[in-house]
Amino acid sequence: MDPAAPLPSAPYCWFCWLVLATIGYFAGSVPFAFMLARSRGVDLFTVGSGNIGATNLGRALGKPWGFLCFFLDATKGALPVLLAGWWMGSLGRTAIEIQPSTAWSWLGVAILAILGHTLSPWIGFKGGKGVATAFGALAALWPSVTIPALAALALWILILLVFRFISLASIVAALSIPCGIVVGAALTPSGLDLATRAQRVLPFLAVTGFIAAFVTWKHRTNIARIKSGTEPRVFGRHATASSAATSTSSPPPEA
Repeated sequence: MDPAAPLPSAPYCWFCWLVLATIGYFAGSVPFAFMLARSRGVDLFTVGSGNIGATNLGRALGKPWGFLCFFLDATKGALPVLLAGWWMGSLGRTAIEIQPSTAWSWLGVAILAILGHTLSPWIGFKGGKGVATAFGALAALWPSVTIPALAALALWILILLVFRFISLASIVAALSIPCGIVVGAALTPSGLDLATRAQRVLPFLAVTGFIAAFVTWKHRTNIARIKSGTEPRVFGRHATASSAATSTSSPPPEA
């Protein structure tokens, strides 16, 4: 499809998107970390930071459980977004090929999935910090946000290996996604003028920017601990000593 050509004017179905957004919220609300911990006789609210997320689960039950939870949380974010994109014909089209109203709605499904994770009705509207679910939801926006999301995952791994702060890696990775979208939009060849290109990319940039700000805000206590030097690190002997030293004074970081 020629991105400079007029966008197709298919009928817009508000009810369809409302149904898809509802599916996204309830899919995202499944508290996998809480359920996995309960299956092992652990109340995650009373362990570590008390956060219902993959990191706290990994600290409570071991790393394999944390990785399993990360995968499940990412999957529950991805599936409703993939369903919405397939149902409404957005899947496989670039940002500049999608009607802005459709783009806003598709991204809305992703947001509702993330909010479902952080505000799950099944556990008193509590939840995790949304990093894994956000990654899955954004990566499922194929191909508009998939590449920036995968690049963010690579950056997350790099920051974690260098600085050994899960919280810092999560914040930097989240902030990199809107930056990646800007770079991708600038490099994508098309016959569009700058104003039209910006108009079509705006929904993706605005929503990923909001998600990045939300993830940063959810990690505000971790930022304070990094500044004070009390944030536990992962890996190595220093990580073990740091975790032991802070176990009674501050909770571990969450991803």
